[in-house]
Amino acid sequence: MFLEKVKLWNFRKYGRQGDIVLEEPHLELNLNKGVNVLIGENDSGKTAIIDAIKLVLKTHSFEWIKPDEEDFYSGSSVMRIELYFDDMEAEAFHFNEWLSYETIDGKLHPTLKLTYEVSIKNGRIIPSDIYGGANGLEKQLKAEAKEYLKTTYLKPLRDARADLTPKQNSRLSQILKTHEAFHNKDEEHLLLSLFEDFNANVANYFEGKDHENNGLTSDLKGKELKGQIDAFMASFIDSNTATSFEVSPANIKSILEKLSLKVENVVKPGLGTLNKLFMATELLHLDKSEWTGLKLCLVEELEAHLHPQAQMKVIESLQAQKGIQFILTSHSPNLTSKVKLENIILCHEGSAYPLGEKYTKLDKGAGDYLYLERFLDVTKSNMFFAKSVVMVEGWSEEILLPALAKLMKKQGLINKDFTEAGVAIVNVASAEFMKFRKIFLRNEGPELAIPVAIITDCDTRAYARKEVESKGTKKSYEYIKVDQTEFLKESEDKLKQLESEYDEQRVKVFVTKYWTLEYSLQQSHALGGIVKKVLEEMHPQMDKTQTEKELAIKLFNKSLCKTDFAYRLAKYIDPDSYDYDPTIDLTQDDDYIRSLINGVKYVCA
Repeated sequence: MFLEKVKLWNFRKYGRQGDIVLEEPHLELNLNKGVNVLIGENDSGKTAIIDAIKLVLKTHSFEWIKPDEEDFYSGSSVMRIELYFDDMEAEAFHFNEWLSYETIDGKLHPTLKLTYEVSIKNGRIIPSDIYGGANGLEKQLKAEAKEYLKTTYLKPLRDARADLTPKQNSRLSQILKTHEAFHNKDEEHLLLSLFEDFNANVANYFEGKDHENNGLTSDLKGKELKGQIDAFMASFIDSNTATSFEVSPANIKSILEKLSLKVENVVKPGLGTLNKLFMATELLHLDKSEWTGLKLCLVEELEAHLHPQAQMKVIESLQAQKGIQFILTSHSPNLTSKVKLENIILCHEGSAYPLGEKYTKLDKGAGDYLYLERFLDVTKSNMFFAKSVVMVEGWSEEILLPALAKLMKKQGLINKDFTEAGVAIVNVASAEFMKFRKIFLRNEGPELAIPVAIITDCDTRAYARKEVESKGTKKSYEYIKVDQTEFLKESEDKLKQLESEYDEQRVKVFVTKYWTLEYSLQQSHALGGIVKKVLEEMHPQMDKTQTEKELAIKLFNKSLCKTDFAYRLAKYIDPDSYDYDPTIDLTQDDDYIRSLINGVKYVCA
């Protein structure tokens, strides 16, 4: 049994003005059987999804969960939550009154739909119960059925130390009490006899006896203490009144409330270790062999108190679990880099976008998922938390574009630089843009409202290389500038080809059509002088009267360190740098770097 789908109407940020239309939910989210990781920027709706599920199903933690005014979408007076469950043949007997059936391969297939609708009237929230069944056939869900639908919930910034501390109704005792080791064993359990023996020994001490009822010859302070109390009680009541000491009543609940749990050989464990211990304990709810209810674990900010390597190890462990469904929220690129791509759900601007094959342009059969998972390291996973994304093919663009954006803001071309606009730069290096772009493309609406700019080159050569002399293994070449008409036509054709291949939905390609990025920058009216200065710094022996040709030779011979080139150039472009050149003017029309300018504008709008 697993939670297959969540539908929301007017719950938190998932809402619209006007009456509720059942055929048009404000969020319809399909979930995986195993791990589901909700990611996205702050206030993107991750916690709202978790809270909607909790509001209907409640938790094993005995929390007081009820709707409040903040749960209603702005201006709405009615909110509705629907939860759909599938693969429940083994658990169906708990919910016979509320099941729906369809025939699949000649067999009846049971499903369960729960409905929760709450309204506000005259400023008061009108209580509602949970109903099960198909539309028009709903019946109120009984308390016993609800017990089999409770979830395990780990809140954000959880205080594992407090939850594992022995006390009345401690979280640890609640968890243990429901386990088959202790459940319904209040009268016969080994711990009961052990505790009775312990209490008898404690009582003996205050009687001045040892554990074998022999009189103590020393340490009789306990007997004296009890004698004083007995004397007072005799005077208060009568001479037959006596007292006895015990640690706690010998019942399972009180015994479990005295227990603590620790990691062996760890002295004063930190929050990270305690958090992992607490999670391991909470998961007992879901790993009980006799449990025939829902096995669903909700975890907010799984990474809380865990260092990056621990985050990766924990998520790998959860993904290996069988028969348990997890719905997690995370802000951690470290953790996300270890999650299977198809298990990620990207939350953005009031919508949630699963990245499974059914929903995206990614093709598992073509190896897209396996390919991308090998490349999605921590730095690339940062794109899942961004408001917009720039994909580049090398370090040069990754170094230069943030500096360019800062200068464009200073000169009034954009209102926010990359940091302020929440832009993530993804350096795909030698990987394929085509596969990375598919992450952001949907098979059907709504489109993913994240602008994605692909910055690339035409790679149409502005120079030709001709061998002029060969002496043994040593060759000499002449470098000749190609016909400009042919060069521009070939570049324009390549530009149109790339646009037809890449431009789709919110993904757009921006092509520096003059050979490479470095050549285009050298030709630029705004930046050409600075590029000349950088090349002379890097190669003081070069012919300073033929900068363009010298650069072309280095591009042919791959003797230009592009990373160093970009770093040096960025120093002069970045307004925050000590080497910033205030004479640079990006406001002039410059065809050579127009694609870079437009690409930055697209993601910073």
